[in-house]
Amino acid sequence: MNRQGWARLLGRLMLLGGLVLVSGCGTESAVSGGVPGRTPDVATPRTPGSGVSAERRPTPSPTPTPPPRTCPASGAQITVGPVDAALGHRAVVVKLTNCRSTPINLNGYPGVTVLDARRKPMKVTVAHGISYMAIDPGPTRIRLSKGETALAAVSWSSTVEVAEDKASGTYLDLAPRAGNSPVTWPVDTDLGTTAKVTLTAWCLKFPN
Repeated sequence: MNRQGWARLLGRLMLLGGLVLVSGCGTESAVSGGVPGRTPDVATPRTPGSGVSAERRPTPSPTPTPPPRTCPASGAQITVGPVDAALGHRAVVVKLTNCRSTPINLNGYPGVTVLDARRKPMKVTVAHGISYMAIDPGPTRIRLSKGETALAAVSWSSTVEVAEDKASGTYLDLAPRAGNSPVTWPVDTDLGTTAKVTLTAWCLKFPN
């Protein structure tokens, strides 16, 4: 092969080598740079052990808390004991303490309203009398001096009937008598389908 032939062959080999290098650079760029115009996916942070994205976790509802034990202007400080349960029936003891020097006179039943989680009154029947959980002593004239206490019971049943909606209250509005300014206490009243609470009258001691 003469000198011109060798020159042509060398030129072709150099051209082919350049094409291979260009092709190789294009492949490397596609692998390392990702899809053009697309924002790389970013993993959503997760709370360890929760399996739920931190930004998607539901906000927990605040736990209902009792009101502060302050002495109101009326002197009638109302507190509520824990829920007592037996065979599907429930009750709480309401305590009224005179926290001022002026005597308090009671004669009848406390004022009670069942509230939902939004503190809205529920359609619940409020009855006076005996229940499975408490004996009603009936209205009695009571005079409380400072530091003395009267008691009443709020009872309900968690009975559930099929094909009826269940009702459950979250709070009780409680007052010395209906029409007085109430204090709101967190009480889980799982009323089932009864939608009814029963009250006893104020007394110094529950009858046996």
